[in-house]
Order: sequence, then C-alpha cells, then structure tokens
Amino acid sequence: MKADAQQERPGHSVVALTIAGSDSGGGAGIQADIRTFAAFDVFPTCAITCLTAQNPAEVAGSLAVDPGFVALQVETVCRAFPVAAVKTGMLYSAAIIEAVADVLKGLGISKLVIDPVMVATSGARLLADDALEVLRGKLIPMAEIITPNIPEAAVLCGHSIESHAAARDAAQEIGERFKTACVVKGGHLPRAAKQPITDYLFDGSVLIEFSSDPVAALDTHGTGCVFSAALAACRANGCSFSESVELARTFVAEALATARPVGKHVPMNLSSMTPR
Repeated sequence: MKADAQQERPGHSVVALTIAGSDSGGGAGIQADIRTFAAFDVFPTCAITCLTAQNPAEVAGSLAVDPGFVALQVETVCRAFPVAAVKTGMLYSAAIIEAVADVLKGLGISKLVIDPVMVATSGARLLADDALEVLRGKLIPMAEIITPNIPEAAVLCGHSIESHAAARDAAQEIGERFKTACVVKGGHLPRAAKQPITDYLFDGSVLIEFSSDPVAALDTHGTGCVFSAALAACRANGCSFSESVELARTFVAEALATARPVGKHVPMNLSSMTPR
C-alpha cells in the first residue's frame, strides 16, 4: 500500500476485551458482548472462559477452559491490541478467577468492568461454590466498576435486599467495601406494574439514581451481559461513570423494545442499534 493511502486511513479504533463464557444460543455471554462492543463502534476482542450448551430457556451443560489457556488468550490479545477497557462475565471457577486476576494485574489494566455473574436468567448456577471468595477477595478489588443485579448484590453484601432504599444503600456499601464504583441494577426489586425501574450508582463519592419506565419484554436473557458490555464500551470511549450507565441503560431498553421473534424465543435486538 502506498504511503499516501496509509495516511488517508481514519484514526485507530478503540479496543475492548471481554473475558466471559460462550453462549451457544447467541443471546448472552461472549456472543452478546461482541455484538454490543461493535454497536458502540468499539473493536471487540475476547477470551473464552467456559463453553456452554444453552439456549434462552436452559443451560444443559458447561465445560470450563483451562485457566492457563484463558490467561494466554488475554496476553495474546493485549500483545497485539491497545485494549482500552476490559469486562468480565462468567468466570466459572476459582482457578479461572485467579488466572484472570493475575494476568490483568500483570498487564496493568485500569478500566475493568466486572459483571459478577453467579446465576443465569434460567436459574442455572454459573459460578462454582468455591469461586465466590476468590471473586470477592482477589478480582473485585481490582475493578473500576462492578454491575451486580439484586441477588448478586445481596451475596456481595451478605444480607437480603428487598427495597429500593436497601438497593441504594447496597451500592454504596459494596463500593466502599471493595473500593470501587458500583451500580446495583434494580430490575429484580418488587414493584407495581408500571412503576419505573431504578438503578443505583455509587461512583466512589456520590450516589446517583437512574429511573426509566419498564419495557414490555418476553425474553430478558442476556440483559446483564449486554449492560456490562455497553458500560465497558462507553468507558473505553472515555465516558464518565454516569454517562456510561445512562447509555448502557438506554441501549438495553432499546434492544428489548425492538426484539424480534427467533424460533421459540424473542432475543434482544443488538444488530441494528445506534448508540446515542
């Protein structure tokens, strides 16, 4: 290629990395993360932690990747690309969490978004029993921001969360405990039919509430993955915590609102989204 042609190229693409499990049904995990990164004009890279046999209704089986190979994927990607932000999803085992924490610490990754995936929408456990303490003790303290839903936040706090006031307090409690920003997603809280859904962000110093009307959706599989991936993409693009949460919430809402039937399910529409 001629030198003048090279000079006509646009600036470098922003790169993000997702470290998560593969969803053979395509609606969550690595597959959803990649599509979400691309929707935000972020070049997607990945490291797969676990293979699953699943669809939106069930996880029929899972097969963990060797922890050393997970780390090798991360190292190899980062040797070739200037990764601006990383998100983690399904990490599955204590050994994989240890490997991920060690490799990210060695690489000096600063923008780390952790989705503390513990249970699938279908109810299947996605985190081994012995992995929780490693997640809490080693990886979460490295995070820039974590994105628990209500059940996950309750596990991290060690007590139940049954009200909006408790969810708001939990965001600050988790953030201060782990010295990170935290957004507690309020979708699991009990509410009246048309009551707004509220998420609570503790950005390290202040609490911010985000409320919006619920979206009528037949299938919510993958919403947590998409939210955290959108947040990571926004952080890679230089957005603040509050801007990132707002854009991620909007993206998920639009993906649900424009969902179309595919077979027996109505997965989120991530293919035609234009982030604001």
